[in-house]
Amino acid sequence: MALRRTEAPRDRDKDRQRINERIRVPQVRVITDEGEQLGIMSTSEALDKARQAGLDLVEVSPEAKPPVCRIMDYGKFRYQQKKRQGKHVHQSKLKEVWLHPKTGEHDLLVKVNKAREFLMNKDKVQIVVKFRGRENAHVEEGSKVLHRMIEMLEDVGKIEVPPKPAHRQVLCTLAPK
Repeated sequence: MALRRTEAPRDRDKDRQRINERIRVPQVRVITDEGEQLGIMSTSEALDKARQAGLDLVEVSPEAKPPVCRIMDYGKFRYQQKKRQGKHVHQSKLKEVWLHPKTGEHDLLVKVNKAREFLMNKDKVQIVVKFRGRENAHVEEGSKVLHRMIEMLEDVGKIEVPPKPAHRQVLCTLAPK
């Protein structure tokens, strides 16, 4: 006994927009290229209006009752969509740089260069000075290291969140200029 497939056939045009003759509903709501609403009319009438303007009738909202169609240049519309997809917008991230009150001069310079790199990439930098053991008694030493680092990064970053003490650490956030 053979099993039957009850699945509906795949619609190849499911992910594509329907244009011109592929729109198979009796009535549509029509919008012009400039955004003016022409109202609800028959699909054939809307197609005639689009052809008179030398443009295409494109279904932009198939779920609406009746579906919304726009009179536009479909080739230009697809080109703009592809162009928009190609643009990459940088999402600003928060990067952390950890220091200790006893961080040496060279180590501080390495961390400043790394923070500078982050700021140049338009990322925010959170500078964290962590205190361990007896270092908790000398918070001013940690603040000195933090302020030195902020001074070294003045040219590429500005203070977004000023230095504030938290449990066993001092935090400060810099944003790119």
